[in-house]
Amino acid sequence: MRTERIGTTGVRFRRGGAGDVAVVFVHGFLDDQYIWDALTAELQSPVEYVTVDLAGCGDRTAADGVFGYDRFTDEVGAVVDALGKPFVIVGQSMGSAVAELVAAARPDRALGLVLVTPVPLAGTHLPDEMIEQFRSLGGSLEGQRGVRNQLSVALPDGEFDRLLATGVRVRPEVVRDFADTWNNGHAAGSEPSRFTGPVLIVRGEGDGFVTEELVNGGVAPRFGSVETVSVAKGGHWVHAEQPAAVATHLDRFLSGIAASGGRTASQDERPQGWTGAFAQQSSEAFDEAFAADVVLEASVLTRPIEGRDQVKNVMGTASVIYESLAFTQETANGQQTYLEWEATAFGGVRMQGVTVLTKDAQGQIVRAAIHHRPLGAVLRFSGELRERLSGVVPADLFHQG
Repeated sequence: MRTERIGTTGVRFRRGGAGDVAVVFVHGFLDDQYIWDALTAELQSPVEYVTVDLAGCGDRTAADGVFGYDRFTDEVGAVVDALGKPFVIVGQSMGSAVAELVAAARPDRALGLVLVTPVPLAGTHLPDEMIEQFRSLGGSLEGQRGVRNQLSVALPDGEFDRLLATGVRVRPEVVRDFADTWNNGHAAGSEPSRFTGPVLIVRGEGDGFVTEELVNGGVAPRFGSVETVSVAKGGHWVHAEQPAAVATHLDRFLSGIAASGGRTASQDERPQGWTGAFAQQSSEAFDEAFAADVVLEASVLTRPIEGRDQVKNVMGTASVIYESLAFTQETANGQQTYLEWEATAFGGVRMQGVTVLTKDAQGQIVRAAIHHRPLGAVLRFSGELRERLSGVVPADLFHQG
């Protein structure tokens, strides 16, 4: 790999491999760019791979100034711009927020976004006594050893020791700024993501910090086209603990982008109209996705509903009832797309389901079949729709209990 600098700034980045697409890697809290080396060594995709140190970390521990998401996004964005080619960006933990902000600001060149054990862009908002434990890790070898022991599952001994040495070099005042940054979050995290392209979320099954509940409740629902995978025997640093497994998922994601012809987020033909409309929580957001004669079948309905106006009323109202909604798997066969999803409503009641979308030659949805479970949540959801759509949609379309 070779190292390059952005102008006369202190921002440096390493680049290796070769390809028309760059994959840019952004490290997390107390780490450095070298944590990606085991993963990039496993990649099979014909891409250029690029790593960078955030200000205050790695080879940039002497950096001065304000440390936070805006600075990190500007600097990593400058690296992406210097590459001058379409890119996929990968971020881990705190770096996942930086990756999203960089991708969202470049919809013409951002082909995909990969979030590895991501903290929510909106922040974790830990209680004062808990976040203080992270804020006080600066210079504390034993404190950092305890955190890495607690949140990792299979870090190789050599990498564990290297990360300890890397983390303890970060100045205490910088560590405090970093912890406040990911705990407080960014204002953009309170809204659906402005990045509308394909997203892959990777978490370690043994990660006690970025749990499945945190991903499904605070990360995945903000994206329109998202897949979430869990890696066995992996913790918070799953990319270093199980690099081959993570590389397999990343290669598959990159292959899917290549198969789509390298379309950018604004050109992507995946079912953005459907999943994106859920993120916007508006009946009007479904309008462009539906053909005029669309038919909706669902386990919350007593019979199918026909016509764009009625269907978008039901779907817009349903999207507001969900407290969280994550599309976890997606596949396509001809004109049909199959989506698996998980959701919560009514103060945390969990639901799962499968949606089957059938499109016409113009790409508009002509039939949607939505299968919910379990039954108790289905009946409650149907009754809630009846109440909210009273006078708009016939009441006998819903459960009357």
